[in-house]
Amino acid sequence: MKTTTRLRQLLNAPDMLVAPGAYDGITARLTEQAGFDAVYMTGAGTAASFGLPDFGLLTMTEMVANAARMTAATSLPLISDADTGYGTELNVVRTVQEHERAGTAGIHIEDQVSPKRCGHLDGKELVSIEEYVAKIRAAVATRKDPDFVIIARSDARSVAGFDEAVKRVNAALEAGADLGFVESPQSLEEVKLVPQRVKGPCLLNVVWRGKTPQVDMRDAQKMGYRLAILPGMLTKTIYGAVDAALASLKETHRHPTPLFDATVHDAFRRFGADEWDRLRTQFRDAAEAAE
Repeated sequence: MKTTTRLRQLLNAPDMLVAPGAYDGITARLTEQAGFDAVYMTGAGTAASFGLPDFGLLTMTEMVANAARMTAATSLPLISDADTGYGTELNVVRTVQEHERAGTAGIHIEDQVSPKRCGHLDGKELVSIEEYVAKIRAAVATRKDPDFVIIARSDARSVAGFDEAVKRVNAALEAGADLGFVESPQSLEEVKLVPQRVKGPCLLNVVWRGKTPQVDMRDAQKMGYRLAILPGMLTKTIYGAVDAALASLKETHRHPTPLFDATVHDAFRRFGADEWDRLRTQFRDAAEAAE
């Protein structure tokens, strides 16, 4: 089954879909091994993997290349941050084309001026609603696979207020977007209102110490959300683990015990070593393989 079709099925299932944020093949594969049904490619995490902040500094091709590495590492549907679409409607067309080629199952496009800023930072600027809706129309018209999911994100809450964000998302849904994404609602009441006011299925962005209060996934489902993403969960966990390991080495002058304490081979097995070992001799004749 195509990952796009699988993503559609999951979004229509009774339970809300939870997609942890990953940023490379390691975190994508571990997300699958942990038993999740989908994975989200975080733009902030991808930028961090380049040593950069989430200030819209990566290009479309850099983001798509990362998505392609992640889709190669996991069978899960991948939902990707596509920022602003990287320009005008023309750039949005190419963004959709390249993500489909990379095997991405869905993307979200936002209404910030390029270069954008993380949705939970201050100082954001918006394009007009007309320009934003035109980008959504371009994305919907471009996709070749009708199951490829287009998610409409608005950052207007932090700039022009909650009502404007809802208005923009609803306009994008009318233009053919599949899900609505009101970024950074700033109270629990607003979080509850989004699925009531948005005229279509909704995404909740769960960011630790961001502008939106923390919500239990079960409560988000009861509120009516169909998809929750947790972009920074793994990256912030990794920052802490790496800081602790490096501090331990500097203090003790010895290799610290890893949180994942395994042999070298067992570590490689998490990434398919057994299958690669079988391939090592599969194509040789019996006499050569025995040598």
